[in-house]
Amino acid sequence: MTGASPAAGEDFYRALTPFSRFADFTDTSHYRPVPDDWIAVVADIESSTEAIQAGHYKRVNMIGAGVIVAVLNACPDAALPYVFGGDGATLLIPPRLEPVVIDALQRTRRFAESAFGLTLRVGIVPLAELKRRGAEVHIAKYQLSPGNDLAMFSGHGVELAERLVKDAEDGSFRLPASDDEAPPDLEGLSCRWEPLASARGIMLTALVRGTASGPEENALFAEVVEKIEGILAPDANPSPASVKSLRFRFPPSGARLEALANSGRQGFWRALRRVYFESFVYLLFQKFNLSAGGFNARRYTEELRTNTDFRKFDDMLRMVLDCSEEEAARIEGYLAEQRGQGRLAYGLHHSEEALMTCVVFSLAESRHVHFIDGADGGYALAARQLKAQMREDAA
Repeated sequence: MTGASPAAGEDFYRALTPFSRFADFTDTSHYRPVPDDWIAVVADIESSTEAIQAGHYKRVNMIGAGVIVAVLNACPDAALPYVFGGDGATLLIPPRLEPVVIDALQRTRRFAESAFGLTLRVGIVPLAELKRRGAEVHIAKYQLSPGNDLAMFSGHGVELAERLVKDAEDGSFRLPASDDEAPPDLEGLSCRWEPLASARGIMLTALVRGTASGPEENALFAEVVEKIEGILAPDANPSPASVKSLRFRFPPSGARLEALANSGRQGFWRALRRVYFESFVYLLFQKFNLSAGGFNARRYTEELRTNTDFRKFDDMLRMVLDCSEEEAARIEGYLAEQRGQGRLAYGLHHSEEALMTCVVFSLAESRHVHFIDGADGGYALAARQLKAQMREDAA
């Protein structure tokens, strides 16, 4: 995908005009080249599959989302594009923010190991380096609701950045270790909703990557989205966060995990007391339809259903869909057919639930985004099938 000439300066992403219909991510007019002096930030959890198989998939999700929160909190006045990948995240930053972002990443890496027992791999790649290697980074802004958006990436630059950080034998793009033991600022990272049980039968996690480029790739993704939307029942809601699936109980089952994420700055027990107190207040506000300081619990729940990233694009299509067994089988059959024609590679994972990790910027201003992943390691396990197919194509 290509677009017009780049906007300049640190307000590049903030200045983008958003689109509000997901299928329009294939429209090249929405994309703009990111300034060449910007930097790609990549983080992922090493051996995430093993951690997931050991039952730590929620911890994996928390650290993946925690990378985004730590960077955004370190740069409170900046508008930074990001994508959550389940076991990691990718962000783009202007060069002025590089020192403070590196500090936030190194703190998060230390904290992930000391508090969660996970090894976080972090690195940065200048976009100029990606361009030198023949890849570009174009970006569009998908608006979930006013003040809440998701970045869509194309040009295969982000994909290359992830590969360089993960696979480089010399580790030249990875950040060195730091002796700084100060914890990262993970304020706003929340884990209070129960796992989202499928209302229709299956939570289907899907990754789809095209084998072509340019207009042919755009046409493929437009076709895939149209076909999947046609398979899903017209009156069905494919979002994992629905009226039927959203459950909030006291105390939240994820309370201790959220407290652990905030234990570095507050201490575990203080953080846990805060989670319990705020959760109890939320239940009271929800039950009696109360409001305070611009916050209304019932409105927040309605907004939450809109502000999820269950569909996104970052050089590949990522989705977590609540669908029937028949719909899941038809989607898989269609993707297998297209793979047989050499048009795409894909990875799928079935689960009974999805997990939601929340990032709350401001309740009063209705600024909050919620990251979705299939339970039992949806994206990470779907990626295994996708990578196996890509290896077959490269052989």
